[in-house]
Amino acid sequence: MAQVTIRDVAAAAGVSVSTVSLSLNAPHRVAAATRERVIAAADTLGFVPKAEAVARARRGVGRVGAVGPFTTYPAAAARLGGVLRAAPRHGLEVVVFDQPSAARTPAPLLASLPRSGRLDGLLIVSQPLDEPVVARLIELDLPAVLVDMRHPGLGSVRTDDTAGGRRAAAHLLERGHRRVAFLGESQRSHAYVSPAERRLAGFAAAFAEAGHPVDDARRAATVRDPAAAAAAARELLTAPGRPTAVFASDDLLAAAVLAAARQLGLAVPGELAVVGYDDGELAAVLELTTVRQPLAETGELALERLHRRMRHAEPAADIVLDCTLVPRATT
Repeated sequence: MAQVTIRDVAAAAGVSVSTVSLSLNAPHRVAAATRERVIAAADTLGFVPKAEAVARARRGVGRVGAVGPFTTYPAAAARLGGVLRAAPRHGLEVVVFDQPSAARTPAPLLASLPRSGRLDGLLIVSQPLDEPVVARLIELDLPAVLVDMRHPGLGSVRTDDTAGGRRAAAHLLERGHRRVAFLGESQRSHAYVSPAERRLAGFAAAFAEAGHPVDDARRAATVRDPAAAAAAARELLTAPGRPTAVFASDDLLAAAVLAAARQLGLAVPGELAVVGYDDGELAAVLELTTVRQPLAETGELALERLHRRMRHAEPAADIVLDCTLVPRATT
């Protein structure tokens, strides 16, 4: 049977060869309708770039992709660090694809990566998924593992964000706080449940069960920008019935709460307690009480699981790691 070429794909899709190349390698530069037509043609024809596959086979090294908001979220970068540390142990190369924000809808890159033919496996880190992407991964039999997300059709390694929110609530309840607030990242799409929303769900449920529900007026959302987040925090802290404690969905937003408290002359923790999430380097510098995720560990374990799926076609499994509360000077 003749080898399917990029020209065959171009002819089937009714586009130029350069458009096919862009659709597969720089999808953001191609209109969505055109890109979908190219991908459909490539899927139908079973197109795989031959030269890349041969070169990889000669090296005897597997290549995996890691897709995520690595330059936007320190937590995602820490997970990637775990992936990169583990890769040499498994004889794997890692190709990093940075995405701008986990608060957005899925990026075009995820829709075209599986058909690129350059990857033996895929790690999707802190990135929302839509069903067409999942269906393509399963159809093409490309081993994939999710990190910090979950889907029943794919393997995953994550922490329990709902349980983490409950741990933050338990800590504040033990310290006598009853009037609390939450500051999280605003979502551009509600087609999926974000980590921030899961953390809020656990936090609010614990306070409701204790007889102290978190009012909607004390739930604020903001973009992950220090100035904007500090402004949102100031609104929470100057509204009637000021909260005595704020739980933020990540350490950056918690730092913004601390900045707002300082601007308002509120003593921390005497007049206001603050709890963050992740326990990255920022939390240690600020002596911030926070919920610690095993960030690097999830990256290492995810790569190990992906390697095993690539070698032995193991079934998808959902692995959940524990998180802990790290008390410091802000509570």
